Amino acid sequence: MSDIGDWFRSIPAITRYWFAATVAVPLVGKLGLISPAYFFLWPEAFLYRFQVWRPITATFYFPVGPGTGFLYLVNLYFLYQYSTRLETGAFDGRPADYLFMLLFNWICIVITGLAMDMQLLMIPLIMSVLYVWAQLNRDMIVSFWFGTRFKACYLPWVILGFNYIIGGSYPMDLGGRNFLSTPQFLYRWLPSRRGGVSGFGVPP
Repeated sequence: MSDIGDWFRSIPAITRYWFAATVAVPLVGKLGLISPAYFFLWPEAFLYRFQVWRPITATFYFPVGPGTGFLYLVNLYFLYQYSTRLETGAFDGRPADYLFMLLFNWICIVITGLAMDMQLLMIPLIMSVLYVWAQLNRDMIVSFWFGTRFKACYLPWVILGFNYIIGGSYPMDLGGRNFLSTPQFLYRWLPSRRGGVSGFGVPP
């Protein structure tokens, strides 16, 4: 158990809390402590019944079962791998910028989810982080299953196809002018540990 605890504590903070929530919320639903019906993003319940928690629970919940368990575990692995790489790589020492990027992606996904009746948002948010990592490392050669190798810029599309094949159902161009700046209250809460350019659209 100590090995698992040490591994968990070694995960960078934001990724660690995100990973933990993505394990805890499905477990709560699986154990029946709270009905999973309260976790889905249902536009009518959110907009007209003021069940304001639904965009949050829909981000962490996934209906784990015999037919979906493998898909859930694979995407949990993607969350751990690529969120950790971003948080300790491009956003190293800038937790406020990384959190702001996640919040911005999440808001965009919630709006899209409400418009397109997407009831679960776990995979879209993970894919958004993977897309950002792939664009920042677009010329890196990555390996996928069965020894396939290709540039990182193609990885999100390969994984989208992979998710679709095994049962799963946005792009954001990086570079150019930085139109978004991280709010100052996030810097006060999560101070940067070294100098760098503010805003999640610009690498340090």
